[in-house]
Amino acid sequence: MIRVILVEDHAMVRAGLRALLERAKDVHVLGEASNGHEAIELAKELKPDLLIMDIMMPRLNGIQAAQQMRELKLPVKILLLSMYSDQGLVHQAIQSGVKGYVLKTSVSEELIRAIHTIARGETYLSSEISTIALEAAFHPHKMENNSPLDYLSPREKEILQLIAEEHTSIEIANLLSISEKTVEKHRANLMEKLNVRNIAGLVRFAVKHGLVDKS
Repeated sequence: MIRVILVEDHAMVRAGLRALLERAKDVHVLGEASNGHEAIELAKELKPDLLIMDIMMPRLNGIQAAQQMRELKLPVKILLLSMYSDQGLVHQAIQSGVKGYVLKTSVSEELIRAIHTIARGETYLSSEISTIALEAAFHPHKMENNSPLDYLSPREKEILQLIAEEHTSIEIANLLSISEKTVEKHRANLMEKLNVRNIAGLVRFAVKHGLVDKS
């Protein structure tokens, strides 16, 4: 039995995914989460074989959550779901150590195939994602190297996402259990590192680099 956790912020989408998985006799859904923070805590508690996780989620997106789980050395494989196939997102996902990347536009039986492939210890990429990954492997000069995101710490990325989601400094401080002064210091550091002058510049950067949804 393959034990999985579903991580998706839209309840209806999550319900649809669960219904699909429950039709597979060898897949058992242990639990559900609606953002990256909840996913990390559930992974610690339930110790699943696989996390099926959306990329674009509030508070902590799927790629950042995957990176944090790798740093925590949690023994769980991660399959990312996304509406987007941007080269930058694919690059970040692969760097985060995930074992699969499936486009939501093709989710159905492909999701079950991906789960079985990953459970065998292999990697599964949707065909469009695989093309991008192969292009990067054979033509690395075409891949976005040294992205400004690479110079940000996990905490800075987390705060940048929360800023882009229009949280105030007080709200961010409460969410992360840190002081408002610490949040403001991180914000100033972000502006300096990313060479932007204001909050609008930080938001544009976060959208451009896939930390928050483009819509």
